[in-house]
Amino acid sequence: MAEKTVSQKKLLGVAGLGWMFDAMDVGMLSFVIAALKADWDLTPQQMGWIGSVNSIGMAVGALVFGVFADRVGRKNIFIITLLMFSLASGLSALTTTLAAFLILRFFVGMGLGGELPVASTLVSESVPAKDRGRVVVLLESFWAFGWLLAAVISYFVIPSYGWQAALVIGAVPAVYALYLRLKLPDSPAFSPSKAEKRTIGQNMSDVWSKKYSRSTLVLWVVWFTVVFSYYGMFLWLPSVMVIKGFSMIQSFEYVLIMTLAQLPGYFSAAWLIERAGRKFVLVTYLLGTAASALVFGNAESTSILIVSGMLLSFFNLGAWGALYAYTPEQYPAVIRGTGTGMAAAVGRIGGILGPLLVGSLVASGQSIGFIFGLFCASIVIGVIVLAALGRETKQVELE
Repeated sequence: MAEKTVSQKKLLGVAGLGWMFDAMDVGMLSFVIAALKADWDLTPQQMGWIGSVNSIGMAVGALVFGVFADRVGRKNIFIITLLMFSLASGLSALTTTLAAFLILRFFVGMGLGGELPVASTLVSESVPAKDRGRVVVLLESFWAFGWLLAAVISYFVIPSYGWQAALVIGAVPAVYALYLRLKLPDSPAFSPSKAEKRTIGQNMSDVWSKKYSRSTLVLWVVWFTVVFSYYGMFLWLPSVMVIKGFSMIQSFEYVLIMTLAQLPGYFSAAWLIERAGRKFVLVTYLLGTAASALVFGNAESTSILIVSGMLLSFFNLGAWGALYAYTPEQYPAVIRGTGTGMAAAVGRIGGILGPLLVGSLVASGQSIGFIFGLFCASIVIGVIVLAALGRETKQVELE
């Protein structure tokens, strides 16, 4: 049947647009938090909770939908999660209280958390080994386009029309999800007959079986440290700029400039990943992230702030692309969604703690330099574990 095959470019485009909409929502949230602070007179702790509730939802979504992707197929989960986050994002624009906003952000997070690992698994399984890493990193590059779109929408829409208008725009992907149901084929590696013979408990326990336990340990540590630092730093980026003395409009401008650096970060990682390998790209780009975070946190001049912020975007998002390529390659098809989803769920625990930690430390009077130094140390821990225990999967045929 025609639905069973799809060109690489079409698959990348279809999955990538879904990925872009996810990024647009997460990106807008960082700007919305800064606007909500002014509108609702939020404390730093309350601002931290907005980011953390989003990550709680992402942790739940990554685990639940990752597990079910091995039971009902990648395509069905991709569509369900995209619809969930789009509709919840649109409804959150109607809220007038922080409690209602937080509840809806949980469901937005569930959709986001489930969609990302399932989409990367779907693409990994549909592309030949020689192209797999490059294509998955290019899939991740749509995240940068989503963030750019978020920055542009936030810059032009939020100051003039309010944060509610920006969130309504974030609901547009719900229409696109219906298109996906008709156009997107499922993964050629997914076998309904094999899935029916295995229980969810069996899939989850196999992730920690002797054959895969080392890979699982590495993935969980790296995912935790990367997500902890990413959400701690990037969700607070516009607010950190305000804390450093810039106006909200200036902070939006500078974050937009920094976001532009994500694209060359992705494209350079996509070029390197099939040449130098997954581990080399991950280790190099994560060390670049750590160094950039340290400089950004302690920057005192505008020029150093912008340059270090651009380097932070360049290295961090390049590392994200490599991590999404690397993770599904650690497991066979029958537990690939489960293994990838569980690793992402552990990472999202870091995403819960990161924004809360920043809010708590800002409220207690700690400097931005000290806070970003903690994120630098977190990333270095992940690098050490990956370099010592991680296995290289460049051009390895998937089981």
